[in-house]
Amino acid sequence: MLELRLFQGSLLKKVMDSIKDLVNDANFDCSATGFSLQAMDSSHVALVVLLLRSEGFEHYRSDDGSDIVTFMFESPTQDKIADFEMKLMDIDSEHLGIPESEYHAIVRMPSAEFASSIGDTGTPLSVLILSARGDIGTANIVCRQNTTVDKPEEATVIEMNEPVSLTFALRYMNSFTKASPLSSTVTISLSSELPVVVEYKIAEMGYIRFYLAPKIEEDEDESKP
Repeated sequence: MLELRLFQGSLLKKVMDSIKDLVNDANFDCSATGFSLQAMDSSHVALVVLLLRSEGFEHYRSDDGSDIVTFMFESPTQDKIADFEMKLMDIDSEHLGIPESEYHAIVRMPSAEFASSIGDTGTPLSVLILSARGDIGTANIVCRQNTTVDKPEEATVIEMNEPVSLTFALRYMNSFTKASPLSSTVTISLSSELPVVVEYKIAEMGYIRFYLAPKIEEDEDESKP
């Protein structure tokens, strides 16, 4: 049996909204240390990793044995209560080991600014250049480092060991930005030979991370017969 209580019930909705377009079915792993999820999208292109630490809940108790989950929502004045019961599914999925990696470039920026910059295809490079190409035209957005702001969450910080140029199918990136309501900032970690990592912190209790492999562009000369 798992019992947990969140003072902000809207947090659970924001988490579910951020992954529902990518993941249809997923296993939630519940242990004494926290509440976690790891799942790939149906095309096996993007990976979602969620962690909510146990100490971030008002009440958290994890025991073995139960095939039903119950969600109960209370109004702040406790004059309205709604509960929903759902039978759990047994999903056969493989848990991936994700090694700690060093990235060539790390960008921290306002999540709303990142969300407004996404197009169809992007190429982050050096400072942070997002290029979009479509059937009717192109667009380029340059995000430079900016730490001279009144609020830390409004800063754009770029840590770069070497330039990185990658191309992504940004319909996935677009889905990742659905997590923007969870955090005012987003961290984008880039490296030439690794999937990009887009991370949103969830208050003081955890994070949601999205992993996406870059598109492999064929050399034009090699593609000619």
